[in-house]
Amino acid sequence: MRKLVVAFIVLAGFAGMIGLGALTMLISSSGGNQGWSNCSANLGPWGNGAGRGEQDAGSLKPESVGLAKRIIEVGKQRGLPPRAWQIAIQAGKTESNLANLTHGDRDSLGIFQMRPSMGWGTVAQVTDVDYQINKFYDVLLAVPGWEELRPGTAAQRVERSAFPLRYHRWEPMAAHLVSVEGNVPGISGCEDLPGSSVLAGQALSYAKAQLGKPYVWGAAGPASFDCSGLTQQAWKAAGVEIPKYSQTQYFQGGVHVPLAQAQPGDLVFWGYGRDPNGIHHVGLYLGDDQLLHAPQPGESVEVTKLWDGGQLLPTVVRPAADTPAPPGAVPAAGGAR
Repeated sequence: MRKLVVAFIVLAGFAGMIGLGALTMLISSSGGNQGWSNCSANLGPWGNGAGRGEQDAGSLKPESVGLAKRIIEVGKQRGLPPRAWQIAIQAGKTESNLANLTHGDRDSLGIFQMRPSMGWGTVAQVTDVDYQINKFYDVLLAVPGWEELRPGTAAQRVERSAFPLRYHRWEPMAAHLVSVEGNVPGISGCEDLPGSSVLAGQALSYAKAQLGKPYVWGAAGPASFDCSGLTQQAWKAAGVEIPKYSQTQYFQGGVHVPLAQAQPGDLVFWGYGRDPNGIHHVGLYLGDDQLLHAPQPGESVEVTKLWDGGQLLPTVVRPAADTPAPPGAVPAAGGAR
């Protein structure tokens, strides 16, 4: 708590409040964009960047690379877009470390840990590589709007895991494999990211209704909030689940977008040395250089001007649509419940 208070005192005393354009210029000229990766609208990575994706892919065993290639081949044969291949690779890496397992939680088997008892097929089928891959694609295609979901979210809709955020971990690796093994160059830019203006409006409506409520460390409503509790509950009110803590929200909360392209509802972050690993504060961007946030102990939820202080990150996070699976969805696979 003491560190948080000191940080805000320093920030408040640093050059006052300045506009978004000036902040962006400051960040560009200071070299503070280390650790920021451009988003790739069709493939990803929407997480930590291509460098980590290549490194993770390089650590795979030959069997795993072979299975990823087969996932891509089957996807191509079926005329499915690269996004589908990426989703399947992320699911396979998460569920089995891209291995055709003959064991798992309860009766979970194979690459995607499909359960015969839950209607995914016989034991022979759910351990047959091509059957598994085709079954995964069949279920994915039945997910409404899967093409517009973040890849890890789409994987979760198929697997229905009790740990929905874990699929995002392998976004960069899966994007790298699709690009290299599938011979699909990554597409830079954020112009095709899923639209979130309606959901953002709902999140901001909730947040504005909390104005004046006190900051309490660790609180997530309804009577008080800390910074990440406010952002989490605001987006939850729009039907979008994001993690609780500010640093986790940066890495797992949605799509990374350059600060200069920030839209209302995006999550804005501050970190010591502009380092994502040093994040200590988050707020909701309102547009026109305005921020809605829960500041620090002794203060209340407020709207203020965006500031820098040498700690504003050059990347914002845009939470992706992540509403709960609809009733009657396909039964769980691979440890999902």
